[in-house]
Amino acid sequence: MKRISICLILFLGVVEVSAQKDSIYIEAKLSSDKKTLSVNQELIYYNNSEKDLNTVKLLNWVSAYKKRGTSLVYRKLEDRNTDLHFAKKNELGKLLSLNVKSSDQEIPVSNISDESFFLPLKEILKPGEKVKLQLQYQIQLPDKKFTGYGTSDKNIALKYFFIVPDRFDPDNISKRDYHDIEESVSFNTFWTVNFDLPINYFVESNLTQTQMNSFNGYLDSDPEFLISQNEYPSIKINTDGINTEVKFGYNLRPEEKQNLEFYLPLQLKFIKERIGFLPERIFISEKFRNKEDFFGNNDITFLKFRFQLFTPEENTDLDYFGIIAKKVLDESIITDKQNYHWFKSGLKSYLEIQYLKKFYADTKLLGTLPETKIFGVKPLKLFHASDVKLIERYGLAYQYIMSQNLDQKIDERYAVLSNFNDMAISNFETGTLFNYSADKMGYENFDNLVQSFIAKNTDKQVDPKYFLKELAEKDKRTSYLSEFIQHKNRVNFQLKRFKKEGDSLHIKINKNTLSNIPVKLQTTSKDGKTTEYWVETEENEKTKTVSIPALDTYKITLNDDYIFPESNYRDNFLYAKGFFSNTKKIKLKLIKDIPNPEFNEIYISPRVRFNNTYDKFLIGFNFKNQSFFDQKFLYSFTPTYSTGTGKLTGSGAVAYSFLPAESIIRSLTFGVSGSYFHYDYDLAYRKGSIYSNLNFRKNPRSTVSRSIAASYNYFERDLSPLMIANNDYDKYNLWSVGYGYNDSQSIHEKSLGISTQWMEDFHKVTAEGYYRWEFAPRQKLSLRLFAGYFVKNDTRNSTFNYGISRVSDYSFSYNLLGQSATGGILSQQFILADGGFKSFLPGSVNKWITSVNVDTSVWKIFHVYADAGVYDNKNKPTKFIWDSGVKVRVIPDFLEIYFPVQSSLGFEPGFKDYARRIRYTLVLNLNSIINAARRGWY
Repeated sequence: MKRISICLILFLGVVEVSAQKDSIYIEAKLSSDKKTLSVNQELIYYNNSEKDLNTVKLLNWVSAYKKRGTSLVYRKLEDRNTDLHFAKKNELGKLLSLNVKSSDQEIPVSNISDESFFLPLKEILKPGEKVKLQLQYQIQLPDKKFTGYGTSDKNIALKYFFIVPDRFDPDNISKRDYHDIEESVSFNTFWTVNFDLPINYFVESNLTQTQMNSFNGYLDSDPEFLISQNEYPSIKINTDGINTEVKFGYNLRPEEKQNLEFYLPLQLKFIKERIGFLPERIFISEKFRNKEDFFGNNDITFLKFRFQLFTPEENTDLDYFGIIAKKVLDESIITDKQNYHWFKSGLKSYLEIQYLKKFYADTKLLGTLPETKIFGVKPLKLFHASDVKLIERYGLAYQYIMSQNLDQKIDERYAVLSNFNDMAISNFETGTLFNYSADKMGYENFDNLVQSFIAKNTDKQVDPKYFLKELAEKDKRTSYLSEFIQHKNRVNFQLKRFKKEGDSLHIKINKNTLSNIPVKLQTTSKDGKTTEYWVETEENEKTKTVSIPALDTYKITLNDDYIFPESNYRDNFLYAKGFFSNTKKIKLKLIKDIPNPEFNEIYISPRVRFNNTYDKFLIGFNFKNQSFFDQKFLYSFTPTYSTGTGKLTGSGAVAYSFLPAESIIRSLTFGVSGSYFHYDYDLAYRKGSIYSNLNFRKNPRSTVSRSIAASYNYFERDLSPLMIANNDYDKYNLWSVGYGYNDSQSIHEKSLGISTQWMEDFHKVTAEGYYRWEFAPRQKLSLRLFAGYFVKNDTRNSTFNYGISRVSDYSFSYNLLGQSATGGILSQQFILADGGFKSFLPGSVNKWITSVNVDTSVWKIFHVYADAGVYDNKNKPTKFIWDSGVKVRVIPDFLEIYFPVQSSLGFEPGFKDYARRIRYTLVLNLNSIINAARRGWY
């Protein structure tokens, strides 16, 4: 390994004619245990900047795997993946040794654990000049499970492990850490790589193979190598002027390979016709396949049942078209992914949209699933989702995330894009905009522009904003794009009304932007015949009236099929005839669904749920307008029949949310609500609320959220004769204001809440802090601090006191199964609030209390807990209390059982009524389960 071979000398001779292009020669030896890679490397580095350099920056990205606290580890934790954080030492990757020389003089490296080296040069390197560096180093390869690159029992995948220059930083100024986002850094480089491998091992690569275990050639992307004892399949396409070999870094099923042999020539021809370029070889790694395949076409598995959406042939076609398209774009366009991810991602989605239009125009989003029969009926036919076309998925994905105000601007840096926005914004929204522009200017014109842009920028780093500039020069109606991508999109077109005069329809269209964005208007006759018109809008023009032939128009539509990423499609439909002329129809639906913007939908859902031991089961119907997508205006009314009392009960709420796109506020909600249920046998309560919630803006990738809430609540309770005799409260008003901070990150989860509540007889201030540390995989320690203080307390009884081991649910907000239970299993329900003690410690607090609750994992589902606190009541001495015991997490955070052991009361298992001292938590809230499951996605 130490000698410089004759091949290297010949190689250097070839390199001399390759002006201004870096070249890298590598001899790499893999150890017999496949854990260590020994490398001899020679690098010829050109100064491609416009200034003198006295340092050269090299990237040492294997150090991203070296320890906790790196950018890579943190990004994985954001995705709720703790594997690398808890990795064993032998699973980590690092640089074991490094020696760098230039002109036989050693160059010092201050810290080989850095991800970016800044090597001092003996002489100034002027623009256009080159320097030759010799490197010898050893790499400990990380486990492949962390990023898909590294070593495993099956194979060794090498990418981003060799030490290379950062071509996107020619001035050698900024550090660049590895984030596992598939960004190219050593583009337009000539590579020669020779491997020395253990016996019976083979290597595949996206470089041209010159002989056994040897590769060379130019790449505009980073080299990939797959070392294995198996030879993986490849498919050569030699037809219709296409000469491309597709190599796979994984095994193909026989039927999958057969399908690919049919579909790949069609796909490559389709792509070449639109972008004008195909590489001679395409290498698809298992990781790349998993990242770029078609989203949403997988079969659905439920228990032992499997429901197929698409045929195996269709799945292969859909999956591999996106994979091949992205791979071709990666090989033909050089862009900095951090800043310009949207360009190639958008072109990929544009190509997908064109492919779906040609071959899957009428295919449904759910494939053939709606045709599935259950007991002789097709239940999915009841859903609008069964009618949604596959091609509409691009607009729907954007609508879904935008309706929550969690979308991001298109040109956001890739490292801070949430996983869902990577798909919905970088890919789908950008692709939709490209398709919209192509539809307006003509698809052939758009494709020619793409081909020309790629051809004249071959082997060059490109700024996609120049593409948008050329697009605007080709068609000035696309000039809005340059500004559009720099902001969160909230453009909305609205059909206001129409007026018929003679044989013409005069249609009034509003838009909420001053940009000159064209809009596509479509009319539909009663028999389904459609006519399309492009309506031009001027700058600074928010209202446009357009006249079109009336014909036999039945329905008028703007931007049908989600062809433009609007903020609201619900005002894009009007009927020209019938009772609903100049308005929208109302549609009643039974089950929550993907919204159909053509209608004002009201969802009527039967409801059966257990409320508490007094109302028992509630049977009724829920009337609401909330679909799968959030809306600004929401209402929900649920009249129910209480089987426990034989009376009508129910609840209702109306709310409106303001969702400013770019503000310190993410959402500001105002609402009113009311409810009527029972809290004891034959005793009902009525609750009316006016509330407001303010959620501060958050980075969708961040786990931190902040909010402020304020509410006014009016309560009216029926009282028993005993309660009346004790002068209990039958009516009271509660005012509340609170601030909440929550950080739900994987390892160190924490939250803080501060609130104040008051009425005419009391005023209390409460603070609660929570911290949960995952100190080992699925092993956690929790710490809760609580403090409560009465600023004023002139109440008549203990109703509004702080609880020690039981909460007083005077605000009817804890969903207790036995609201007023004083004995039996219902009274043993535990709510982690106020003091948070699990043992039944008597009394309540009317002055102040502080407590700490600790809980830690011991083994599997078994935990131990301990609580301690100090409290003070009026006219009584301050008291210290404590308890401890064992907790069994049957379903974590939803069903947990507490077995008290030792407390201020003594050794509790020795008490005769020990069974009555066992506590449990039971959370019957589906939304909590869904929110917990989707963490890390956005």
